[in-house]
Amino acid sequence: MSDIFREIDEEVRRDKAAAFWKKYGNVLIGLAVLAVLAVAGWQYWLQRENAASQAVGARLEAALKSSRDNNGDEAETILKELAANAPAGYRQIARFRLAAETGKRDPAAGATAFDALANDGSLAQIDRDVARLRAGMLRVDLVPYAELRTALEPLATPQGVLRHSAREFLGIAALKANLFEDAGRWFDAIVTDPASPRVMRQRVDLYLTLVRGGPVETRN
Repeated sequence: MSDIFREIDEEVRRDKAAAFWKKYGNVLIGLAVLAVLAVAGWQYWLQRENAASQAVGARLEAALKSSRDNNGDEAETILKELAANAPAGYRQIARFRLAAETGKRDPAAGATAFDALANDGSLAQIDRDVARLRAGMLRVDLVPYAELRTALEPLATPQGVLRHSAREFLGIAALKANLFEDAGRWFDAIVTDPASPRVMRQRVDLYLTLVRGGPVETRN
């Protein structure tokens, strides 16, 4: 008797399955096809993105090689192209490199290019601060100490990520302006900061020797 009921139960399940497939079979097939197409499309997109990324990376490397080979014109041409057309990450790298390359040829123009990056609200704050520091570094020989101090002092706070470099270049600018007290203060801030890089401390020792020597008097 149990075998009869089992057979009836299996027959009912088969009938229900057949009815379900008849009603929804085309929909299930369509969903399966869409899933396959979606996976294939995703893989194709990844392959294209990877190929595009490799091409852009090769162009960036070509620009860096031109720069190393002292072919600034070619480097700037490639970097301008990447800064305009590359994907976002590469575009930002290209903009920074282009500003640096421009600064090698024309420090004032390079500083202005870094200013544009420092004022770009779409960039992360640390990237904007790096651009502000780079602009100041290019202006050490171009502007009065007071102007440079206004630009870089906000980066030289005790919590500033870029404080070490900002302090060093503020000290150099003050030293060039014969402002030995200010120069000593910036250099001392580096020496007394336990997080200051060792190599920078060694450079600062030389700067402090100049500070302690004071102005050099010349006689006609």
